Amino acid sequence: MHDLALYRKYRPKTFKEVLGQDHIVKVLESSIETNKVSHAYLFVGSRGTGKTSVARIFANEIGVSPNDLYEIDAASNRGIEDIKELRDGARVLPFDSKYKIYIIDEVHMLSKDAWGALLKTLEEPPKHVIFILATTELQKVPETIISRCQVFSFKKASDAICKKMLIDVAKSEGFELDPGSAELLTILADGSFRDGLGELQKVLNFHPTLRPPLVKGRVGEGSKKITREDVEKITGAPKTILVNDFISAIVEKNLERGIQTVKHASEMNLDMKLYLKLIITKFRMAIILRYAPKLISDPSNELRASMAEDLSETDLNFLKTLVKEDHEGMIRSPGLAILLEAYQNIDSAFIAELPLELALVKILGQD
Repeated sequence: MHDLALYRKYRPKTFKEVLGQDHIVKVLESSIETNKVSHAYLFVGSRGTGKTSVARIFANEIGVSPNDLYEIDAASNRGIEDIKELRDGARVLPFDSKYKIYIIDEVHMLSKDAWGALLKTLEEPPKHVIFILATTELQKVPETIISRCQVFSFKKASDAICKKMLIDVAKSEGFELDPGSAELLTILADGSFRDGLGELQKVLNFHPTLRPPLVKGRVGEGSKKITREDVEKITGAPKTILVNDFISAIVEKNLERGIQTVKHASEMNLDMKLYLKLIITKFRMAIILRYAPKLISDPSNELRASMAEDLSETDLNFLKTLVKEDHEGMIRSPGLAILLEAYQNIDSAFIAELPLELALVKILGQD
């Protein structure tokens, strides 16, 4: 359906379009305005947070033409010969710009010898060359390299910013995301704008009945509404009922039901870490409803709108009922703390569902 991947189609082209990285954009804009551009930058952050996009925008803002912009993937050009070739090319003057810019992505993948060759260039760089190194793993970058760069740390996309982006992009494509679907796609994105757009594209492209109206960018007559159930079906994310059943088992203090729910999720070959994350997200909302219901129910509260947007009407009714039936007081912060601890341990568990089962036992006080 889409000729161009959404993450490429909606990649920011100016600093104003960059989301969630204001602390970086302001410094770079200031350095351009005052003509205090550094010879080397190191962009650090998890995948899909905009490192390469900001590098390209920066190059454009200082007037570097496509002929003088070089992008190198260090994962496939990691040897000393590759860096020597880069170093030789850097000595040559730009074709039609004041600067030459080299963007080296996944720079942590360089070999030891390649690091040495790059260090020599960074120590005595040609005046017309700017290096922008990008990495997801700062700990693998030698201190000698870090000390010669201006380091910028890119933040993960916040849930609010990511959710708004996904809703806006879907609208531009002629679709409407309901609150539940936007929330789930945001969780699947895990702080990555690119991953979020990738999941959204999967949803938009998958089912033949999900076709946009003839006039794009207008949600209304002829537009298609995407529900959480659509996202669950297409992405393979855990179904809402499995999340609700687990939390209900806690309120009922029903260990058998909880273990059976986890077993069912495992038999469906679900990502247990994602499953637990969805449980934690909903458990947190239940605690807020229990102790601070006005955040959602009071129209005069400024936070009401943003909190309400995190829940579909069905979810909200489910949690309200759950909190009302929680006579034993199971929906409390100690339970959430136990679930968070299980989330930290799940990556190292050789049985994926074990941390969740142990958390359930601990919450119910049956350990």
